[in-house]
Formats: sequence, structure tokens, C-alpha cells
Amino acid sequence: MRNSQRLPAQKQINPIQTKTASQHLFWLAAFAYYSMHYRTLSEHFHRLFGARVQKLSIDAGFSCPNRDGTTGSTEGCTFCRNDAFVPSYCRRTSSINEQIEEGIAFHRRRYRSSTRYMAYFQAYSNTHASIDILRQRYLQALQHPLIIGLVIGTRPDCIDTDRLNLLHDLSKKHYIAVEYGIESCYDHTLAAINRGHNLDCAIQAVELSATYGIPVGAHFILGLPGESYNDILNGTDLINRLPLTSIKFHQLQILRGTPMEHQYNTDQNFRNSILHLSLPNYIALLCDIIERLHPNIVIERLAGEVPPQYQAVPDRSFRHNNGYLLRNEEIGPLVEAEFIRRSSKQGAKFISSTAKPISL
Repeated sequence: MRNSQRLPAQKQINPIQTKTASQHLFWLAAFAYYSMHYRTLSEHFHRLFGARVQKLSIDAGFSCPNRDGTTGSTEGCTFCRNDAFVPSYCRRTSSINEQIEEGIAFHRRRYRSSTRYMAYFQAYSNTHASIDILRQRYLQALQHPLIIGLVIGTRPDCIDTDRLNLLHDLSKKHYIAVEYGIESCYDHTLAAINRGHNLDCAIQAVELSATYGIPVGAHFILGLPGESYNDILNGTDLINRLPLTSIKFHQLQILRGTPMEHQYNTDQNFRNSILHLSLPNYIALLCDIIERLHPNIVIERLAGEVPPQYQAVPDRSFRHNNGYLLRNEEIGPLVEAEFIRRSSKQGAKFISSTAKPISL
């Protein structure tokens, strides 16, 4: 879809406006814990553990097969700048234990009710090493007394039975989940962004992981070059056919220093191939997807948040009327409000015949 093409007409949605800052914070905190219209991660963890559980990002020093030449490429994905998405305490110059301690201090300032934590191996591909190295670094995190489990972020082409056996063994005593960056439901898009794997690779990784009884998450970018509103929406059918426990979405953001920034600045046809999603259109798209999504899938994230210094195209980020960036947690109440307006919820338009999410 070209920028000049019209998106479906949507009711105007304004960024959150509340009478006082305290009311605003209360509303955000209430949403972060529980949503009446779709399944949130906070609610999911509370059901499992009986308390709030916070994820702590970890950079364990791993690389990426799309950067070290394993896939035949050293350029990486065209959109990727890893340091733009990790918090300040997440840096490989610190030990895993030091990152955990700094992460706990960081999150205690924001979420004082958190008493349990997941170590989220986030930076790069966290199964891209030998089994011995993986075991050593996973156990370093699990030795911390407040860590109750691991979430392993990785690529679909970095998993096999040996790695899944390791995760399965750890899951006998701890909560262990794996999260795959799938990004798109279309092979032509994956090739265009130099992803280094195809869709079938992602499907096989998710299905194989689920056979080990490991909760599986997936990450998708909404608005990649060449994908229309309907293309994105129709990808929900594939998502429902995968045995997923959770899912993350975020809007395409073009980052400084990436190949995609160069394409955007030098190729008008490339710019025209990117769907421009205003905040109202993005909220509407999320709700359209979630209405079709299996009602048991946990929606872990709704949007991405990148500091301004990394943004090559600032107008692709969502902002308040005063120009300040919307935080991730501010997108949720807008989605909630749109569901209230629609009298709808997650799974309202779900078709069960093709779906097979794992039980929770």
C-alpha cells in the first residue's frame, strides 16, 4: 500500500488526557495489571505466580548469526539497532548478576509492588552459542534469589533439539519461556529486510519448541515495507495456527545508522512502500488484530518505544499534543478505550477451525 492510498476511516483517538498526574498514573498502573478486553502479561503472570512479576533485560554477551556471518550476512536486519531497544542497565560490560541488581533497582522505582523477577535474555540471539556456554549463563541468572525464571529471546534459526533439551531441563525447576523474532508473516518481506530466514523456519521453530512444553512467544513488526493494512491484518490467521503462548507487536520505527535509514533517505519508491500509521490508525489496527486473535494468547506488548536520539524519522513515533513521546504503557488504555467504543474484545472475531495455541 502506498502512502497516497487511503486507510480505513477511523474515529479520532486523542492521546490520554486526565485531570491530574496522579489520576493518569493510577489509570496506567491499573491497566498494566489487568485489562477487561484482552489478556495482558501482568495478569498472566499473576495467575501463574500469585504476585506481580517483572522482566529484567539482560545482555549476556551473545552475537547474532545475521551479523557474524553464520547466515552469510554481516549486515544484520535492515531495521535493527539493538541498543535502541534495551534499557540503560542492560549492557554487556556488566556481569549478569550486576545487570539483575541494577534492573531490580530500576524497576523498584517504577513498580514498587514487584517482588519476583524474570531474567529476560533480550540482546541479540540468546541461543547462539555452545550448549555449555548457554547453560553457564542461564544458571548465572537463575542463581539470583529473586529470579524465578528465564525468558530467552532468540531467532528461529538459532534453535534445535539440543538447545530445547537444555531449556526443558531447566524448566523442571524454573519457569522457562522462549521468544522468537518472526517479524512478518510474508517471505517477500523477510527477504526485503534481510532477515536471513524464511517463514517456514519460524513455523518449525515455534512448533518444535511447543512440543517440549515450553511457553513460546513471538514478535511482529507492524508496517514493514510493502505490507498493506490488509496484509498485516490477514497475518492473524497464521498467528492463530501457531502454538503460541504470547505475542508482541510494535510499529515500524526507522533508526539512525541502519540500512533502512539509508533506503528511506535515498529511495522514494521505498518510502512510498511503507504504510504510514497515525496513532488512530495504529490503535484501530491493533484492535482489528486482537479481535481476530485466539482469546488465550497473551498480548505482551502493543507498541515499541525508542529514545529520540535513535529516531531517524521522528514522525513515525507516537506523540502527545505537546510533542512528548507516548510511553508504551500509554498505548494500552487507548486500545482499551477503542474496545469499549466497539463493545468488543480479544477473540470477538476469532475463527477456531485453524487455531492451535497451547493451553495456559
